Amino acid sequence: QVQLVESGGGLVQAGGSLRLSCADPGRTFSRYAMGWFRQTPGKEREFVGGISWTGNSTYYSDSVKGRFTVSRDTVENTKNTMYLQMNSLKPEDTAVYYCAADKTTPSTMFHQSAWRYWGQGTQVTVSS
Repeated sequence: QVQLVESGGGLVQAGGSLRLSCADPGRTFSRYAMGWFRQTPGKEREFVGGISWTGNSTYYSDSVKGRFTVSRDTVENTKNTMYLQMNSLKPEDTAVYYCAADKTTPSTMFHQSAWRYWGQGTQVTVSS
């Protein structure tokens, strides 16, 4: 079964930091782009950031640029984990965060429909 597993969510005060992880236990997505989305009740999933399969290129939404950093630790046939380092958190960052993987392109990765493979989500709550 294709699987992505998020971890690292929790409760943090405004101005604090959290790091989310997205593990690919089967190393299925080592040569796929990976990305982070977030969702609040009643709203569509919003693109947060993405990274190319090489790890050389990263992309961010304007709402998190300069505060969040996407990275990945990929060793072919050994491991593939993506991270989201979130700094200077704000209450409006509160959401369920999902990781995704697919062979998306820089022009399409901002759209939820461009990603076929998703994790189960992890809750991030930022208190004021």
